[in-house]
Amino acid sequence: MLLKKREREGAEINGSSMADIAFLLLIFFLVTTTINVDTGIGMVLPPPLDPEVEPPPIRERNLMNILVNAQGLILMDEQPVSINDVKDKLIEFIDNPNNSEELSISPDAAIVSLKTQRETPYNIYIDMLDEVMSAYKDLRDAASRANYGVEYARLAENSPQQEQIKDMYPKKISIAEPDN
Repeated sequence: MLLKKREREGAEINGSSMADIAFLLLIFFLVTTTINVDTGIGMVLPPPLDPEVEPPPIRERNLMNILVNAQGLILMDEQPVSINDVKDKLIEFIDNPNNSEELSISPDAAIVSLKTQRETPYNIYIDMLDEVMSAYKDLRDAASRANYGVEYARLAENSPQQEQIKDMYPKKISIAEPDN
């Protein structure tokens, strides 16, 4: 008698719980993953003024007015300027190396006023803020290198050296309400 060999069925993995495992992994990753959220522009706002106290007078010489219109054109003290020249003009205005009568008396007295229109493209507004911040960064870096031989960012946080550089070049930036 011949015995016929039966063909063996291939081994199978039970896949019925795969959906449950995939669902649990999905929930695990959703719970443990952090999602980066844009937090906005990092600026420290001054405390609110006392309504009974009159603000101090500002000399016109110490105020740099920057206007950005809806088309993205930039005016610095009513003179058209390209965005590439803003930082250099701000550094010259704030530092006033030649003691010019048209520029600020001192870096401590210099105020930068940025004003836009409501239709101004957001990216141009951010670029203008970056240029203003970059001008102050360059001035602080130069002063830090001259006094301490290192960049401003390399000074210890809240150290006397860093505070001295901040006092030399305080950021006085006024962001005016946009025009309608």
